[in-house]
Amino acid sequence: MILYLHGFRSSPKSFKARVVQKALADAGRANELICPQLPASPKEAIALSLLLAERYAPDNLSIIGSSLGGFYATYLAERLDVPAVLINPSVNPLKNLEHHVGVTTAWHSDEPFEFLREYIDELAALRVENITRPERYYLVAATGDEVLDYRDMVAHYAGAKQHVIEGSDHAISEFPQYVDEVLAFCTGTAQ
Repeated sequence: MILYLHGFRSSPKSFKARVVQKALADAGRANELICPQLPASPKEAIALSLLLAERYAPDNLSIIGSSLGGFYATYLAERLDVPAVLINPSVNPLKNLEHHVGVTTAWHSDEPFEFLREYIDELAALRVENITRPERYYLVAATGDEVLDYRDMVAHYAGAKQHVIEGSDHAISEFPQYVDEVLAFCTGTAQ
């Protein structure tokens, strides 16, 4: 089973989530994807992720996390000792999300949600200062990421398998060409 964790203000309707969903469906494996709508509260997002992992994949889980979802995926990979693919992950969202405190909307709907100041403290409680077992991770980072600095990602996941894409963007617009290697890492069939 693969648990896909979307980024801040995103949803299961995100481009990368849909690419993963289609690739699994095309391979006859559509039922292997868990892709929840994460709550704005980091504490609640982790609680939901742990519940879904326990319910659907207690012994056979891998995680894909994009942006803030990559931050969550790192915490979960450390806690559950499972493989994780991190796509332009937020290494330290405390500094990036401070200015998002307040009411905002998601990218895929007009429905407002509130990102509370207390969520910054919740993020701090989830921060993994140093990863253990780098072989557990696969980093996909774009040098052209306009939101996060890929060099922070490369340094944080030192020793992990890494694919640094020259150029691109935060969304990794050409993600369909990388989805097979992402899924191969999740299933343990990567070269």
